Amino acid sequence: MSIFRATLLASACLCASVASAQEALVAVPDAGDTDQIIVTGRAQRLYRTETTTVGKAAQDPLDIPQALQVINKDLFADQGARDATDIYRNISGVSFFSYAGITFRGFRQDQSFYDGMRGNPFIGFSVPQLFNIERVEVLKGPAGLFFGPGSPGGIINYASKVPDDKAAMRLVATAGNYDRRGISAEATGPVDGDGVVTYRLGGFYEASNPYRINTKNVSLIGDGAIAIRTNEGGKLTLQATIYDNDLQANRLRGVLTDNDGNFLGSIRWNANEPTDFLHLKSKAYQARYATAIGDRVMFDAGLRYFKATETQQYHEPRGFLAGSTDLVVREFRDQIRDVDGLSFSANLTARVDLLGMEHKLQTGADWYDETSVLNSRILRAGVTPLSLSNPVYTNSARDVARAALLPFAVTDTRTKRKGAYLQDQISLSEAFILVGGVRYDKFEDGVVGDRFYTDEDVTFRTGAIFKPRRDVSVYLSWSQSFEPQSASSQTIDVGGPFAPVTGDQFEGGVKTDLFDGRLQANFAAYRIVRKNILQADTSLPPVNGQDQLRPIGEVTSKGFEIDLSTDITPNWVALVNYGFNDTKITGTIAGQAITNAVGNRFANAPKHKLGFWTRYQLPAIDTAIAFGGEYVSKRISLSGQGVKPYTIFDASLTKGLGFAELMLRVDNIFDKVYAASGFSAQSGHFPGEPRTFLAEMRLNF
Repeated sequence: MSIFRATLLASACLCASVASAQEALVAVPDAGDTDQIIVTGRAQRLYRTETTTVGKAAQDPLDIPQALQVINKDLFADQGARDATDIYRNISGVSFFSYAGITFRGFRQDQSFYDGMRGNPFIGFSVPQLFNIERVEVLKGPAGLFFGPGSPGGIINYASKVPDDKAAMRLVATAGNYDRRGISAEATGPVDGDGVVTYRLGGFYEASNPYRINTKNVSLIGDGAIAIRTNEGGKLTLQATIYDNDLQANRLRGVLTDNDGNFLGSIRWNANEPTDFLHLKSKAYQARYATAIGDRVMFDAGLRYFKATETQQYHEPRGFLAGSTDLVVREFRDQIRDVDGLSFSANLTARVDLLGMEHKLQTGADWYDETSVLNSRILRAGVTPLSLSNPVYTNSARDVARAALLPFAVTDTRTKRKGAYLQDQISLSEAFILVGGVRYDKFEDGVVGDRFYTDEDVTFRTGAIFKPRRDVSVYLSWSQSFEPQSASSQTIDVGGPFAPVTGDQFEGGVKTDLFDGRLQANFAAYRIVRKNILQADTSLPPVNGQDQLRPIGEVTSKGFEIDLSTDITPNWVALVNYGFNDTKITGTIAGQAITNAVGNRFANAPKHKLGFWTRYQLPAIDTAIAFGGEYVSKRISLSGQGVKPYTIFDASLTKGLGFAELMLRVDNIFDKVYAASGFSAQSGHFPGEPRTFLAEMRLNF
């Protein structure tokens, strides 16, 4: 599908929603009416969230002078989402890069937060799972004020499911093609008669044999939480989660392509032998306390610890054998990643009347300490090449035995972060709001046995909001970000230490919550300038054989985003998101390259991305049908090879059975062969999933 046709489809949805909004307002009673909820089921305002905690305090999105999106569990359910990659199509400005990595407003990143804290248990090459997640909050642009060092594209925060005051149980059985089968269970409710203590228990199991040759996936999640009402308006929540992902032959790279992005072999091809594997075992423990102090002050604090081990043995493709267009050279890699981290955060929000104006003051502090140890040994010689057209796999015991004779190269990296912030949101009147904030950060990074680097930075955020009516806000904002340079780039031999990479963003936009929230249409335009990016300066002689680096890179990202969520009729809901982005190198030394860029273009940064999802409910037969799609324009890989544009479509049907609910879903309806992202000429492009079928039987008690 061309971008014209894709845009036309989005425009049709937008026009239909606007044209029908007033009709919907007349036909539907107030959203708080209990009878309405019974009659229309899940249709009304199905995918909307009224508040977000992406600003470290519960807040109306219209009062935040930056673009944001919230993806809730209802959308997870309707789209059959299992992990983070399943929801990217719903987020404007975000597209898949590799594994858990994304392209966010033109920049590659993989930073994730859990309940506002650092501590992602899915390390290395594993992808965050959604079973125990209530919603995903996305703050776009620099988020340094509340979250500290990070990329200027934005952050993703995973909000966990917590115990509920009402007793409930949910059982889900899953089946699908590629031998998919699974079962999960969740239970929540009060422990005592007064509901002072509540609990939540959940378990998830799913296994499949995906379309790539030799692969088999088994995923286990166990989650438990206790919430204790400590005082009037106060609650302490204790949570523990364990993950066990066993992926056979599934430390995946891509499939080789030509320079135009055409796959040179089947998308089922896999460089891994049947005995290769990736095994992630991780656990996360956290405690969160929140309380109201009177009616104008809120305080919360959290402590999170995680420990994860990712063990992998796999064959890495290294491009064609010299003189061949079929045999792919491989390496054998034996690696163990051990990562553990401890984070703490505390936040205080107070509403104060001063000089006839209401001030919403926020202050907080956070601290994070991480140890990451990589044990790696790579067998580069004597590994049997693999045919791309007719692969013949053997047991890799010989490669395992030979690699075992090599010593592990150990890299022990330490990361420490601490910071504090202060923000004042001033309501000059009911229509005008000013926001100003400042943050101080100090960090220490280094590799044991090498140099440790300590630095500090101050960043700012300002904004103004005009609300011509309570359900419309027009905003302007300026925000900053910074990222410490990588530990390997701070050594004296390469010219270090260096100041952090900095980012500045100007953003303006309009947010709406029209017709009592039944039409949310948001627009944002932005310009990000990222400076102090390190490059090799070839005008300087090497030191001890290492090129000299200098902070001489600058990148500018410009674009706009449109997000629409609406009830077209009382039983018809639609989501549409579109993002345009143009990211280019605007300052550098001629002939030098910035990481993840080729020429002046960035890898896997599409100019156009469109996603939509629409659901129609038939109350008379207790059935809902849904249809969605995604369009991503052409891109380039890390090696400058073309990555073709693609359009795919999905659909689902949900049928109420009285005692249960049956969901049938098909992804990639027309079995489109496409590349989800490009990687390198040696490793190929990551193919997108072919047509898949999923059935879920859901029982709620």
